[in-house]
Amino acid sequence: MAPSLHDTIEWIRAAAPGGRLVSDSRRVKPGDVFFAYPGEAADGRRYIEAAIEAGAAAVVHEADGFSWDAAFTVPHLAVSGLKKNAGPIAHAVLDYPDRAMFTVAVTGTNGKTSCALWTAQTLARLGEAAAVIGTLGVGLIKGKTSSEPQFDVTGYTTPDAVLLAQKLADLKKAGASALAIEASSIGLVQERTAGMHVDVAIFTNLTRDHLDFHGDMESYEAAKIKLFEWDGLKHAVVNLDDPAGQRLVAHLRISFPSLAVTGYTIAAAEAHDGVAVLRAGGMRSKNAGTEFQVETPQGNATVRTQLVGNYNVSNTLAVLGALLAKGVALKAAVDAIETLVPAPGRMQQMGGSDAPMVVIDYAHTPDALEKTLDALRQVATDRGGQLWCVFGCGGDRDPGKRPQMGRIAQGADQVLVTSDNPRSEEPSSIIAQIVAGMDTSQPARVQTVEDRAAAILLAVKQAAKQDVILLAGKGHEPYQEIKGRKMPFSDTDHASLALTARLTMLRTH
Repeated sequence: MAPSLHDTIEWIRAAAPGGRLVSDSRRVKPGDVFFAYPGEAADGRRYIEAAIEAGAAAVVHEADGFSWDAAFTVPHLAVSGLKKNAGPIAHAVLDYPDRAMFTVAVTGTNGKTSCALWTAQTLARLGEAAAVIGTLGVGLIKGKTSSEPQFDVTGYTTPDAVLLAQKLADLKKAGASALAIEASSIGLVQERTAGMHVDVAIFTNLTRDHLDFHGDMESYEAAKIKLFEWDGLKHAVVNLDDPAGQRLVAHLRISFPSLAVTGYTIAAAEAHDGVAVLRAGGMRSKNAGTEFQVETPQGNATVRTQLVGNYNVSNTLAVLGALLAKGVALKAAVDAIETLVPAPGRMQQMGGSDAPMVVIDYAHTPDALEKTLDALRQVATDRGGQLWCVFGCGGDRDPGKRPQMGRIAQGADQVLVTSDNPRSEEPSSIIAQIVAGMDTSQPARVQTVEDRAAAILLAVKQAAKQDVILLAGKGHEPYQEIKGRKMPFSDTDHASLALTARLTMLRTH
């Protein structure tokens, strides 16, 4: 007879009291409980022996299609449907660590990382010990003057269910009282967040991405909606300027009429009955930041941020919505928002005095690239210079967006098409697909340089000191993925080297 969830939970607690829960054999330490089940890339049951050799005290494994090797002497439990139930099991074994935290989950194509980090940073400013989990890793911000946590990199936007539960337990032990987490569409489909509680869910936008996984935009949108149907969700914060956001609000008002909903808009979007609205207007660029007015049900305010671009006004409204949903006073929320700075690899600025301004951004979708270029166009105009764009597209991912991004990149004055993470594909083939979407009637404006480091160096050397150079697509990533290997590579490091080389070149001439 298959064990019930309750029996499984009690068995794990008895088999390895106080043991950590692990689903990656490479992370196993003595006394841990190893969860082994088929995943997307590999079957964890193939690594049971390695986990035992590393000191696993017990193994919980998927029952179907597997026979336990009698040579393995540690306690083991076979569970059918383990992958689907791993999250609820792990959270229960660890006594639901996130229930002690005010939890905000962010989903959307673009803006998840910034919104999650900024939510955690503002909550820390307001006195919480705020954890953040997402693309940058897992971090904890303690103290009102702290802003940038030390991140433990997981390699996923949303960690797998077992790792997530264990990380939450670690964060609770470290004193976390609040949490902001990125909930990716893939993570939601794969139930990586199953077993968590969520107080506030944020929807930023929906544009083309991950179609290699979801197949079509309808399935992609349906994956995002899962977060807003979460059992126990108290408040939804939704971008009303996005058509999918409007559809989501309409769905929530009909299907979940008791759920509190806040909408936000920078474009005077129409609101729905029963929806609180945050409206931003009067946006203007000011001292490498943005000033705007915001109207809220709690009153109106002037907000002066250190962030560039109207899309970041939208992102700050999402954060404001989460803070107000928690019950934070408007002035306190605005004061906290005004301290925010760009997340690593998100509109991250370098140079800019006697050299071109280099801006590093993770923009890797058509919509994100277009919005980033629009924001930087104003900066370039203010500096009296041209706008450059250095970018590529990732291999083994939705090829349909490549010509789209090529066309969008021509919103810059000068474009260098280069490699991103080519993965198993040939960089030259990806570049050709990007260029196929471009207007080649002005060939002097478009260059192709396969080597990304060389492309960055060339742009920095060729640009005038008043110009703005966008390095798009990789953001914070410290690697370039080529033929199955992650080679050390940082846009930030190469931009710094290029700016130094430019300065040396000017001094010797």
